[in-house]
Amino acid sequence: MSDSQFTPRVFSGMQPSGGLTLGNYLGALKRYVEMQDEGTYETVYCMVDLHAITVWQDPAELAAKTRELAAAYIAAGVDPERSILINQSQVPEHAQLGWVFNCVARMGWMQRMTQFKDKAGKNAQNASLGLFGYPALMAADILIYHATHVPVGDDQKQHLELTRDIAAKFNHDYGVDFFPLTEPVIKGAATRVMSLRDGSKKMSKSDPSDASRINMTDDADTIAKKIRKAKTDPDALPSEVKGLEDRPEARNLVNIYAALADMSVEQVLADHGGAQFGTFKPALAELAVAKLSPIASEMTRLMGDVTEIDRLLARGAEQAREITAPILKKTYEIVGMVGS
Repeated sequence: MSDSQFTPRVFSGMQPSGGLTLGNYLGALKRYVEMQDEGTYETVYCMVDLHAITVWQDPAELAAKTRELAAAYIAAGVDPERSILINQSQVPEHAQLGWVFNCVARMGWMQRMTQFKDKAGKNAQNASLGLFGYPALMAADILIYHATHVPVGDDQKQHLELTRDIAAKFNHDYGVDFFPLTEPVIKGAATRVMSLRDGSKKMSKSDPSDASRINMTDDADTIAKKIRKAKTDPDALPSEVKGLEDRPEARNLVNIYAALADMSVEQVLADHGGAQFGTFKPALAELAVAKLSPIASEMTRLMGDVTEIDRLLARGAEQAREITAPILKKTYEIVGMVGS
């Protein structure tokens, strides 16, 4: 089948590693909701717990973090009535297709993955085999739904390119046109949110300074305080985008404002160009509190009833398997698995 014959479908997921930040919201969750609300695609969103265990996880914490991430998805606007919401391990076809793709992908491809090098560091020989093979399972996550589009940040582009390589090699090796060449969706002013204390570093839950990030569980006062204390430079905001060059902290705060307000950077600078940070940061703080504090409150409410979260995830798994089971069955037939 040609790409035009695939159902327009979005797949994306996040690891349930806890400590969600503003970067996770603007880089992923907010975009998930936008793609759901566009109505152009079927949308499937996942807590990738199989990926999480490529490094050691405390079992009780993994379960709690998976439910917390599900609560964050829903609180941010992912609607289980309009999107399929799952945790990865409840849909076994992910892992089953992942094995097939382990046999399609080449060692050299995996060795080029920069994220493995970053995570394994100098201790690569002691890293898990799962961490090395992570990108093949990620490709299976996407292609078990015949997903046509994936919203990705800059740090995931290489993995999506590998997904396309695996799909192309499978199609070529077996003389079929079965898997789509999934397209990345990279858009928005804040696809990469930087630290509030150092505009050259990505906002991260692992930063020792809590002031470097806005946590999705922060209350209104904490959000406002962190933005007021965010690192800036002494100059006023420029009126044109070019004026943000070599001003990483200024660029980061403008990007955050633009993403939260659904504006372009140009529009933000048209409104706030010439303003000092003493004026701009309170405006950003007010906007951030208005957008983020209701999500934190709703997450707290949802986590008060984990039975309901588990029910929604179980229902999502049933819906997902209506898509994944036929695709896996056909994959097995193509490969030559008897009895499939």
